[in-house]
Amino acid sequence: MKNNMTAEEYLQKILSSSPSSDCPVRKRLELISGKWRTHIIYELCKHPTCRFGELKKSLPQITNTMLTSTLRDLEHFEIVKRTQFNEIPPRVVYSLT
Repeated sequence: MKNNMTAEEYLQKILSSSPSSDCPVRKRLELISGKWRTHIIYELCKHPTCRFGELKKSLPQITNTMLTSTLRDLEHFEIVKRTQFNEIPPRVVYSLT
């Protein structure tokens, strides 16, 4: 940051610059961007495996629909692994890949 620029001007300059489409760091950051993705990844870092209810308890502000869709997105991007056990009742565990 130049000495004569304010923090707001510098941030605006960064945001207005054209992103490089082949930057690998930018692509990875876009995968984890979102309101709840980083929170879910953090909770899965603290616990090696986590069930849906445990994640819901640790993130009380998130809705069931948002948690489900975010977990599906993270699973699609291969950041989260979903393991389903064929038991009665069915049990599903989430973990980081």
